[in-house]
Amino acid sequence: MKKINYILAAILTISSFGTFAQSQKINTEKSTINWLGKKIGGQHEGLINIKSGKLEEKGGKIVSGSFVIDMTSITNTDLTDASYNQKLVGHLKSDDFFGIEKFPTANLNITKATKFSNGKASVTGDVTIKGKTETITFDIVKKGNSYSAKIEIDRSKHDVRFGSTSFFDSLGDKAIDDLFILDIKLVAS
Repeated sequence: MKKINYILAAILTISSFGTFAQSQKINTEKSTINWLGKKIGGQHEGLINIKSGKLEEKGGKIVSGSFVIDMTSITNTDLTDASYNQKLVGHLKSDDFFGIEKFPTANLNITKATKFSNGKASVTGDVTIKGKTETITFDIVKKGNSYSAKIEIDRSKHDVRFGSTSFFDSLGDKAIDDLFILDIKLVAS
């Protein structure tokens, strides 16, 4: 009888092991965020660092996740002239765009997701930029301990007004698209 109880206890332990959530810390040194912003007649791109992040998976799906983005780290990678590069980065950090003195970080908190199917899942979360929160949904791809996603964010929902036709008329060729793209690659530790 003792032997049967041990076997039953072992089976219960093994079968319940898969139901526990697996928390994974994001390796901020190996993870990247590339940004892309478009305007009439051109575009700019660069990098932003992840300050911290974690994902929790259970039963083949992400059940939660939280990420802090270091907005003070924003850079430009397409302008080779140092003066123009510094001017653009300074403008992106100013109140016209992300106002990093008052809002040095942005956040993404995952609220729900579908199960991974062929390494892909749909994720919904709240993104907070400049103190304004908006719910977004996007696809995420998982390969081993790496996750990747392309996220479109409408900056007008976060009070990023400069050059936005959502706030200003008659911008002509000075208009900047409201949507910007984050190409995110996360590596879990």
